[in-house]
Amino acid sequence: MAEAQLSGLQDEFTCSMCLDTLTDAVSLHCGHNFCLKCLTDCWDQSQECSCPQCSHTFTTRPELNRNILLNEVIKKLKKTTLSPPSPSPSKNYAGPGDVECDVCTGKKFRAVKACLTCMASYCQTHLQPHYEGDAWKGHNLVDSDRNLKEKLCEKHQKSLEMFCKTDKMCICMICVVTGHNGHKMVELETEREDKQKQLGVTLSEVRRRLEKKEKKMKKMRRTAEQMKISVERVMAEHDKSFTDLIRCIEEAHKKLTEKIREQEKREMEKAKGVMEQLEKEIEELKRREAELKELSEIKDHLQFLQNLSSCCVLPAEEDSLNLTFTADFSSEDLLKELSGLKKCLEKISQWDILPLTPSGHEVPIFTLQPPEPQSREEFLQYFCPLTLDVNTTNRRLHLYEGNKKVTRERTKAKYPDHPDRFDYWAQVLCREALTGTRCYWEVEGSGGGVVFGVAYKGLSRKGEGLECGLGNNDKSWSLWWSHSQYSVLHNNQWTVISAPYSPRIGVYLDWPAGSLSFYSVSHTMTLLHRFNTSFTEPLYPGFFLGLHSTVTISHLTPCDH
Repeated sequence: MAEAQLSGLQDEFTCSMCLDTLTDAVSLHCGHNFCLKCLTDCWDQSQECSCPQCSHTFTTRPELNRNILLNEVIKKLKKTTLSPPSPSPSKNYAGPGDVECDVCTGKKFRAVKACLTCMASYCQTHLQPHYEGDAWKGHNLVDSDRNLKEKLCEKHQKSLEMFCKTDKMCICMICVVTGHNGHKMVELETEREDKQKQLGVTLSEVRRRLEKKEKKMKKMRRTAEQMKISVERVMAEHDKSFTDLIRCIEEAHKKLTEKIREQEKREMEKAKGVMEQLEKEIEELKRREAELKELSEIKDHLQFLQNLSSCCVLPAEEDSLNLTFTADFSSEDLLKELSGLKKCLEKISQWDILPLTPSGHEVPIFTLQPPEPQSREEFLQYFCPLTLDVNTTNRRLHLYEGNKKVTRERTKAKYPDHPDRFDYWAQVLCREALTGTRCYWEVEGSGGGVVFGVAYKGLSRKGEGLECGLGNNDKSWSLWWSHSQYSVLHNNQWTVISAPYSPRIGVYLDWPAGSLSFYSVSHTMTLLHRFNTSFTEPLYPGFFLGLHSTVTISHLTPCDH
């Protein structure tokens, strides 16, 4: 009974590298077992020691000791396989998909082995002579296979026993002599061992890549979940903001309506009082009219004259008709404010959603960005004041007007040594670090030639190499300006631009969107060039000046339009 159980566990004692029964079995700390030779060869060809099955990595190469108990069990298993019990006919008849025994007559038993020497498949019973008879002990037994012919040489119909390394093919012994003379040949088992090592290395690489991809997938799932949380948070914030805004608008509408109704009530009460007074005056005048009409019809002269004096005296006229009312309840200021609010809401509806990844965050944070400005008035909303940094100023450049103006002169300024100073290039950077927002500034240039640009802090400062010049490297972007033409420059790639001359240049930086635009500023804004990239660090505005050139940073405010 125990031997039968061992026989059923044969697959459990198979090396996952050579796919054969374990030989000199060794066990790793992770619990997986391998042939001593397979594992040793695998580790000898790799820079790290890891389990070929689960990819568990060992910091130091562990000492490999044979698992004595496991090797004894495998030895018993092999003996059981070589001397199997008599098969049960009810369980060993060939079924659909099984290979039939070539010797059985009548109902065929399932073949358990195939002999490449005999070119036949055998059930357990008819296989016994190959184990017991001396004439068959040298035969080449393999697992039963429907396609035994594929194991034969097509040309000589002999079993394939050798591998030609030169032609990379399996060959029979006749092929060795007739067609592969002088070629490098080895036995199939030897080639299998060599290829098994390669397979082990490839398998380890596949598992390494699989582990890497699975980690990346796990990270992407986590990122997607965090992104979803970020979106929900932003949506909640925007919902609250708009809900508060709607509530505020409704409250303002309610209060304004109440005030108008109250004013209406007061004016109506005033009008009612005036109308009541007018009704009384009308009644009195009608009464007087009737009296005078009656007097005019009296025939008696004496009676007419006696009554005339009392009837012709009218009371003083009331001043009620001079009262004024407020009939226009609209307010020009109110309509102007509401119109402005409507325009602001329309602009917000046109904003773009941009994902930002601030330092320390793996997940994009979604933010609303207003649309690209069109008029100078809109650009000036993003105006940022700039100041030239004296610690970066080349000694051929001189600063004026509170470090807002710089000129290049033949005489050198006596600036102290500083690691940020440009020692060769006639350049200067601003002190302000621009990042994570929209910025706009304007400069005026004069002289032979000027370069306007922005750069990362890592821009080289020492020496005359191109890595120091604005636009000559991957750390800066610039516009070269002169009276005759414009050119843009990044990573030492020049692009000439044809545009009308203007001494004033506007620079618009949309850091989140990765956009840097240069404009010619006159009565209109003319786009000269736009760089589209992905900024990864804060940017510092900077300038290069030719001889006798001047750059002035314009004094602007959001109201300068």
